[in-house]
Amino acid sequence: MLKSGKQLRLRRLSLAGDDRHLLVPLDHSVSDGPIVPADKWDDLLRALVAGGADGIIVHKGRARSFAPDILKSCALVVHLSASTSCSADVHAKVLVSDVEEALTLGADAVSVHVNIGSDTEAQQLADLGAVARSCDAWGMPLIAMVYPRGPRIEDPRDPALLAHLANVAADLGADMVKTSVALPIERMAEVVANSPIPVLAAGGPPDGSDLVEYGTAVMAAGCRGLAIGRRIFSSPTPAALVSRLSAVVHGGGSNDITDGMRMANYSTIVAGVA
Repeated sequence: MLKSGKQLRLRRLSLAGDDRHLLVPLDHSVSDGPIVPADKWDDLLRALVAGGADGIIVHKGRARSFAPDILKSCALVVHLSASTSCSADVHAKVLVSDVEEALTLGADAVSVHVNIGSDTEAQQLADLGAVARSCDAWGMPLIAMVYPRGPRIEDPRDPALLAHLANVAADLGADMVKTSVALPIERMAEVVANSPIPVLAAGGPPDGSDLVEYGTAVMAAGCRGLAIGRRIFSSPTPAALVSRLSAVVHGGGSNDITDGMRMANYSTIVAGVA
């Protein structure tokens, strides 16, 4: 019964039912401060839903403040990890909620952040394992946000390193992994090929270039979806941008020939960008 509960919740993370995902993280308000004025939050959420986002990612307190009708066609992911830009170690993530609390909020999934290579990596790994155990007990999908960050990382875009991170997430019990994108972009296919679980591409292009072209390239490399926050919520037209990205993720905005051309173009644009 619990296994089918997890399957039902995973299904809600893909509106089209194709096991592809466009998620919009909005947890930046804890790490960096307000992302929109307080009275604009509902407007932002309605724009994301109208554009076709499969899910949003927020902290527990924010999840309590939504107007009840907003997420009728959009999944809720509650983020369990936190740190702030004011910390002595910005890479140190701590758990600030748990699976049971997320369930009371109506969450369809939870997410946990781990920075591999950080000074507190050991505790973050222990936290991920503990959350995975609770997720199995309650039938809750787990998205692991695993990044190569900290003093021990030489090349955060190394595909072998990113493949390692994906396997860390899988081996500790995550159902999906959100991580950085390899450079050159076509080598993201190696990360995907070596990951036992679906890979979601994080963020946007490191040089600020076209977001839709970036999304097309990483989907063509085999990623199962996109998890993009700042470039979407800071857009003057988030609904339109989400609509374009949703078409890319769910197959309505590209074809094989175009994918190949855009991957080549994107690799040229960002070659050598750290």
